[in-house]
Amino acid sequence: MSITAALVLFSVTWFLVLFCVLPLQMQSQDEAGARVPGTPGSAPQNLNLPRKLRITTAAAAVLFVVMYLVINSGWITIDNMDVFGVMRGVPKAGG
Repeated sequence: MSITAALVLFSVTWFLVLFCVLPLQMQSQDEAGARVPGTPGSAPQNLNLPRKLRITTAAAAVLFVVMYLVINSGWITIDNMDVFGVMRGVPKAGG
């Protein structure tokens, strides 16, 4: 895996985890009973973004390492995913 591919994989993983972590332990202004004038009632009351970013980075790093090892180990290849036989007869790269 090239450095660029690894950076793309980590970035995609990081943003996917971020969107999964953002709504956790979220309380809206309506639920808290402290609505700020000019904001919707669904606006977050207790975002704590730095903590969520740290959790996201840690979880994304663990998932990235697992995916990196699976991709580079050869456990999953294009032959495993070719359920319709589209790649049969196509010469393999590097040999």
